[in-house]
Amino acid sequence: MADWQVVEGGVTAPKGFIAAGIVAGLKSTGAKDLALILSQSDAIAAGVFTTSQVRAACIDYCRQCLQLKASARAILCNAGQANAATGEAGWSDAQESARLLAQELNIDPQAVLLASTGVIGKRIKMEQLRQGIMPLVRAASEKGGADAAKAIVTTDLVTKEIALESTIEGRPVRIGGMAKGSGMIAPNMATMLGFITCDAAVSTGLWHQMLKRAVDRSFNQVTVDGDTSTNDCVLALANGQSRTTAITEDSPNAQKLESMLTAVCQHLAKAIARDGEGATCLIEVQVSGAPSDRAASQVAKTIVGSSLVKSAVFGRDPNWGRIAAAAGRAGVKFHQDELNIKLGDLVLMRNGQPQEFDRNAASNYLKTAAAGEYLQGDTVLISVDIGLGSGQSTAWGCDLTYKYVEINAEYTT
Repeated sequence: MADWQVVEGGVTAPKGFIAAGIVAGLKSTGAKDLALILSQSDAIAAGVFTTSQVRAACIDYCRQCLQLKASARAILCNAGQANAATGEAGWSDAQESARLLAQELNIDPQAVLLASTGVIGKRIKMEQLRQGIMPLVRAASEKGGADAAKAIVTTDLVTKEIALESTIEGRPVRIGGMAKGSGMIAPNMATMLGFITCDAAVSTGLWHQMLKRAVDRSFNQVTVDGDTSTNDCVLALANGQSRTTAITEDSPNAQKLESMLTAVCQHLAKAIARDGEGATCLIEVQVSGAPSDRAASQVAKTIVGSSLVKSAVFGRDPNWGRIAAAAGRAGVKFHQDELNIKLGDLVLMRNGQPQEFDRNAASNYLKTAAAGEYLQGDTVLISVDIGLGSGQSTAWGCDLTYKYVEINAEYTT
């Protein structure tokens, strides 16, 4: 049983954090489009970023800041323009964005981390951003987490946020998070956009290690369409306001904090997969019997990312052959006569042999899962055992629908 509870507030649930989300005019829709997360004291900062060779200016800016100083006070995120592939002008825009916020807050520009989301090749609408900085700062409050979560979305249908509370040394400790993402989802070292706040005291190196491992077990285990973004990043701030003793090395306290961090990241990652563009359901692939956890992850991600598997789920077609084929091409050696496949509780293959199963029941399972009526909510569970060892992993994705094509065919037109 988890040693924590869900609390309200998102990124402002931890002590010492305030946030805001406003309409600055960056989006043509008139929706909220500029977000701020602010720690009221210096916070240990860590980030994990896209490995794409085509990167947004905010990615390079954050990397530069964190290399110079592993602490920060604020995260500024604009939605509407990705500011990726925008050359020297885009870099200047990023620098000016940080400088403007720093001046308003009276802090060092290097204490401002940046994120952008929107159309690649489009620079930030700087006139609107300039005019938005002052009202954004004035709007920041302990109740501003929900507005901030709204201000970072693009094609998302819902906002994604959570906060958990536990105790360390008898004192309450909280971790909050919010994320955005719906399309262009196949993270490589990071995610779409994810922001984490924490009021525990933790050393710089350990906080970065915790974040990296949590991301590997969450955001790096989701896919919607196989496309890695130019703007993928997870930024995490820990300000120590819980007043616990600093966690500097592996210990029960460190393990508890990392478990909370991983749970926050996994909740957000699954919410992103469930909200995949055009999706009707979440797909969860559990792989066991692999020679290592890494190998299991490779198989799970290959299956959940298969266009044929995703299409079959959308068509409510229990075509287990597509699952077997995806497992077979994942690059992990195993004996096909030891392969086991289940759809929910239905056994489709045992020890490499096809099993008789009720196809109507399997199809109904897919239909009711997509409708959110099944016991597991709106999740289609696929279980695969490759019979080689103790390695195991879970990956998440969604079905592939006509709506996905429609959304992306008309994205800029």
